[in-house]
Amino acid sequence: MPAVKRLDQLLSNLGYCSRREARYLLKDKRVRVAGEIAKSPSQKVDPANVLVDAEPLDMPEGILVMLNKPLGYVCSHDNNEGMRIYDLLPPRWESRNPKIVSVGRLDKDTTGLILITDDTKLVHKLTSPKHHVNKLYVVHVDRPLQQSIVDEFAKGVILGDGEEQCLPAKIEIVEENVANVTLNEGKYHQVRRMFAACGYHVDALHRAQFGEYSLGDLAEGEWRALTL
Repeated sequence: MPAVKRLDQLLSNLGYCSRREARYLLKDKRVRVAGEIAKSPSQKVDPANVLVDAEPLDMPEGILVMLNKPLGYVCSHDNNEGMRIYDLLPPRWESRNPKIVSVGRLDKDTTGLILITDDTKLVHKLTSPKHHVNKLYVVHVDRPLQQSIVDEFAKGVILGDGEEQCLPAKIEIVEENVANVTLNEGKYHQVRRMFAACGYHVDALHRAQFGEYSLGDLAEGEWRALTL
């Protein structure tokens, strides 16, 4: 059975307007339900039958998108922190309820794959350590990589403070100063700290894969909808 909701609540939850403002959309004849001009904000509707400005509702079943994050963008809703990943998405999405969030974070100086969703259960599933979701990073460092780092990562790197040990991770040296790293933890600045503990400085960090999702040919700054 399709989910039936009050029209004003539906439009508000999807970020089109507040519940109070819904009546103005209807007054301006911008909303149709099953082909007919909507007349009552309180009418019960199937989201699949609703059009706003002659367009179907935007992802009424929930949002899951993959974004290729550019350098310099932050994974924050705070406008005071600079350029945000949410500035690269349709503005309406930030007014949705539940709120859209990133699945984990990439720091300002890291590029690549970030997932964005309004599904809190999915966020927990993809970030909980017990689910062991692999993430693949391409790492550029400041000097030639020594083969010994493969064993250090496999044993579990002890971070600089000496009190925190990472789980075993896989590293593949692909060029003199470039490696692919696969891990399933999400400690604070983990990849950078792991390399620092082994005597390297990370010059560039890019996430290419998160679980089953990979960037493929997705251009920097662009996003693609995924199936929830």
